[in-house]
Amino acid sequence: MSFSRRDRFRDLVARQLDLVRRDDAELWEAMDVAEQAYEAAEREEAEERYGDYLLAVEACADRLGEVRDGYARTLADDPASEYRESFDKSAVRRWKALTIEL
Repeated sequence: MSFSRRDRFRDLVARQLDLVRRDDAELWEAMDVAEQAYEAAEREEAEERYGDYLLAVEACADRLGEVRDGYARTLADDPASEYRESFDKSAVRRWKALTIEL
């Protein structure tokens, strides 16, 4: 199967996202727990729980950014830009909450 230029990082990014999800499972678990706590919070606690949730989302996004930027540094400028775009789009497709961070 041939991929267009736009898709050439798709498989690599998918493997990277799978590895990060597996190797840093505690980050994603913390994000899920924080989201559930926010959704279950009473009105008085909702703001604080939402802040906790945003911190967990930020931690996941930071970890993904480390992976993305580390690999991108191994590429020339044009492919690096294309790779970052592919990585960000794929990550947001998997984890909608990351839209605010990536």
